[in-house]
Amino acid sequence: ISGHNGGTGASPATSIKYAGLPWEMGLTEAHQVLAMNNLRDRVTLRTDGGLRTGRDIVMAAMMGAEEYGIGTAALIAMGCIMVRQCQSNTCPVGVCTQDPRLREKFTGSADKVVNLITFYAQEVREILARIGARSLGEIIGRADLLSQVSRGSAHLDDLDLNPLLITVDGAHRITYDRDRPRNVVPDTLDADIVKDAARFLEDGEKMQLSYAVQNTHRTIGTRTSSHIVKRFGMRNSLQRDHLTVKLQGSAGQSLGAFAAPGLRLEVSGDANDYVAKGLSGGTVVVRPPMASPLEAAENVIIGNTVLYGATDGYLFAAGRAGERFAVRNSGAKVVVEGCGSNGCEYMTGGVAVILGAIGANFGAGMTGGMAYLYNPDGLAETLMNLEGLVVLPVAEGHYMQELETLLEMHLAETGSRRAAALLQHWDEEKDKFLHVVPKEMLGKLEVPVETDRAIPAQ
Repeated sequence: ISGHNGGTGASPATSIKYAGLPWEMGLTEAHQVLAMNNLRDRVTLRTDGGLRTGRDIVMAAMMGAEEYGIGTAALIAMGCIMVRQCQSNTCPVGVCTQDPRLREKFTGSADKVVNLITFYAQEVREILARIGARSLGEIIGRADLLSQVSRGSAHLDDLDLNPLLITVDGAHRITYDRDRPRNVVPDTLDADIVKDAARFLEDGEKMQLSYAVQNTHRTIGTRTSSHIVKRFGMRNSLQRDHLTVKLQGSAGQSLGAFAAPGLRLEVSGDANDYVAKGLSGGTVVVRPPMASPLEAAENVIIGNTVLYGATDGYLFAAGRAGERFAVRNSGAKVVVEGCGSNGCEYMTGGVAVILGAIGANFGAGMTGGMAYLYNPDGLAETLMNLEGLVVLPVAEGHYMQELETLLEMHLAETGSRRAAALLQHWDEEKDKFLHVVPKEMLGKLEVPVETDRAIPAQ
């Protein structure tokens, strides 16, 4: 249960000031409703969003929380001075930046956070001793120990906080057992993949496997990647398709999450959110079934938040992606045929090629990497903030060759009709692409771009 006071300084000012409600309201309501339905002992409640003192933690416990999140306070202990520039790569104390010169100013250490948590615990212990409790567990859900006090101001004292102080009948019988065993997770598709790929994992034999999938199959490829890294290392010499896993159907969330080098996942169908999350060198391909009558470039084939935090590897999708496409991509190369709002948000590395329409707020907070946008209607530049981006035609030579190579790979991997049409008429179509580069990258590019051709900011 997260309150309105916490969160990143990268949020819009309107969200920081006006969005959300206090954690006290959400926590007490969740605790009370779960208790009334005899479900409270099956859930662990955690709260955060402005916990600053041990007193806050004790009050959260009395309202029903068993765990407590400390975010902003820990950042402050590490040196954060809350200038609210997290999205701009200009953090003056080096906490939230990729700039090496600014990172040198970072003075944080693990010991500072340890000291903070120690003082939290000490204050909690003192408060518990003062009220006669022997442990935090004794006061969880004890809202009867709280009472509303007068603040000496009519507009505050008129607030009725009694709904927050309700103790549910039978609350004393609830067992708060944080050490109870987790629910058993049944073996996933990856268990079958690991078993069937024994020859690959033991002897390095090149293999291809096939399975039917459905959307309850989540994190396909993640466990397999763990075995690959254990056997061959993270920076191995395996071929990109050393182990190819072909899937037919609708893949569940986090397809190819943290996929390692040597693993290639190919889906004939579609995939849910978080495709290639944390991609670490693997290859993920998603394309429509051969018999599909749909126009791939006009239909969504992968969900939201694709490539979140990816560091290496390839993603090819013959269709559109959802919102927050390639958010925080730090090194992967990707080709899709359109995306929703907030594409390439906070991107710090890698290359994104988008062969269709984009959504609003493209490239927000983008400080690294680059994107190539197919822009036949000339609307793409109206959907991004040009203050932090340089947008220009793709120059002949290095960058044009990179774009063409990725298109050829996309065609080979997915059979994309859009890619085939573009390559067939390349001499006419190549001039319809835009090259998007963060301004912060201009001085760091191995091959400079001609900024005099850039589209001016409005």
